[in-house]
Amino acid sequence: MARPGPSTKPVVKPKNAGRIIKRLIKYMSMYKFQLIIVGILIIISSLAAVAGTYFLKPVINNYIVPFIGNKNPDLSGFISILTLMGVIYLTGVLASYLYARIMINISTGTLKKMRTDLFSHMESLPIKYFDTHTHGELMSRFTNDIDTLREMISQSLPNMFSSGLTVISVFVMMLVLSPVLTVLVILMLVLMLNIIKLLSKKSGKYFQEQQKELGRLNGYIEEMIEGQKVVKVFSREKKVLEEFEKLNDKLAVASTNAHTFANILMPIMGNLSYLQYAITAAIGAIMAVNGAGIDLGTIASFLQYTRSFSHPITQMSQQLNSILSALAGAERIFEVLDEGPEKDDGFVELVKVQYNADGEVIEAESKDGIWAWKYPQSDGSISYIPVRGDVRFEDVTFGYEENKTVLKNISLYAKPGQKIAFVGSTGAGKTTITNLINRFYDVPDGKITFDGININKIKKAHLRRTLSMVLQDTHLFTDTVMENIRYGRLDATDEEVIRAAKLANAHSFIKHLPEGYNTVITADGSNLSQGQRQLLAIARAAVADPPVLILDEATSSIDTRTEALIEKGMDTLMEGRTVFVIAHRLSTVRNANAIMVLENGEIIERGDHDDLIAAKGKYYQLYTGMFELS
Repeated sequence: MARPGPSTKPVVKPKNAGRIIKRLIKYMSMYKFQLIIVGILIIISSLAAVAGTYFLKPVINNYIVPFIGNKNPDLSGFISILTLMGVIYLTGVLASYLYARIMINISTGTLKKMRTDLFSHMESLPIKYFDTHTHGELMSRFTNDIDTLREMISQSLPNMFSSGLTVISVFVMMLVLSPVLTVLVILMLVLMLNIIKLLSKKSGKYFQEQQKELGRLNGYIEEMIEGQKVVKVFSREKKVLEEFEKLNDKLAVASTNAHTFANILMPIMGNLSYLQYAITAAIGAIMAVNGAGIDLGTIASFLQYTRSFSHPITQMSQQLNSILSALAGAERIFEVLDEGPEKDDGFVELVKVQYNADGEVIEAESKDGIWAWKYPQSDGSISYIPVRGDVRFEDVTFGYEENKTVLKNISLYAKPGQKIAFVGSTGAGKTTITNLINRFYDVPDGKITFDGININKIKKAHLRRTLSMVLQDTHLFTDTVMENIRYGRLDATDEEVIRAAKLANAHSFIKHLPEGYNTVITADGSNLSQGQRQLLAIARAAVADPPVLILDEATSSIDTRTEALIEKGMDTLMEGRTVFVIAHRLSTVRNANAIMVLENGEIIERGDHDDLIAAKGKYYQLYTGMFELS
């Protein structure tokens, strides 16, 4: 029977296979005892197959040949040796089954630990990492790369070990049976390997071309699916189909070229295998007839070994490709794990403190009271600074990349309870300012203070607990409406969640949902309108009850009627808090205490609405429509 040849698909090889293997072994080391058992079982399985084949020689020479022409043969010895062969083969089958089951448990446990480490580490990475890597690229670590590792650990590695052991054992037995026939088999094997190498080289470039064309076709399909409304509005179905057919034809040609060589490999190798078998049998028969020290039983065992010899070599070639692909996937996983976590050298913490009427601390770090900054002093004492929401920028210069400045010498202040608005064209630096307040990025030049404390001294998690953000792009989790709002503060009661929803004017639409607050949101809220999703995000910020609120185009996806409905609630939400607002709708920032007009990373105008209108500068042009925001 013809054996399939090795895969001719191109394999992405790891840059440092040795280092990757060491790290994988470290992950698998928690199953050290099970791996030893697996190794023993693989040895038993391989040796059982080899030993069982060797028994063909005495069976034929000592029993079958003498039985020819014997009318009353003694079958007791024959039955005994067949029974022994059956026990050997059964032992091998049982060993194969057991090590396969154990390896499944080992691979599952190893990949579980790896997934946990990967997800945990991703949670510790800075925002900058996610800004520079696509979601699909990161998701592939959890799907494609993990899946290739599962196949390698559970199948490829044990098969590789088993095949290697089988090849060595069979080769030794072939030499024992007939060195002359063994040389013949080796020569045929060299010929087969050269053919494999030649065909693999031919088809490799075609498989690469196939992958490129497949990528182009998939990209085109994705683009057309997303743009179906545009396609239909302009009646471009025929044009789209023509472009698709061109790309599909190119993929078909590349696939045909690639698989032509891949598919002819199997019959070529199969026929060469048959040819080798026939030549070996013929030469063995000639040697036996001429009394060259070989008998019928030896020929039968040797021929069986030739079948057992080429198959594991072919299998090793196939498994090697799988292993290299898996190691490349593991390397991509370890690249994420090797990324440095978000640095946090802050030491100031957020705690609750109780004060007496004179403003003296009577109970530090209590469950009740008001929020305060716990500031350790150099002399070992601790100061408690009430959280007020006083935010100041002092000559802040920042760029996401070297030699590419986004903010230039920004200085501003927001006193507790003030509303500060930022307006300006896209790329002016408005969102960057809010990113710096959150310490998503640290400031290299200048400083930002919160209640007089440099925010670099405040632990990031504690700083962010005093801030809430409502972004233009909302994100809702697969959970109930109640839990999505409660995400702002996990210990909030149901009453507090409902109160926050009413404050954001989300309560009216929530109660009309099928299950009210218990309605499950799926697919990032695809069953809700964009405005409703935005209202839930505002309610989430409200339930967090922070001293500082950041609204980044928070009402951009809400129609003017809905915006009017929530304006009063937003005013209540912002009361007593420091608020930073980014808005394209200038009507939403009229009541701001100060409006900052940014251009090319600089504040070119500042003041309240009336002052800026009177100045008749850039803000005046924007407000009157003489100049539009881009």
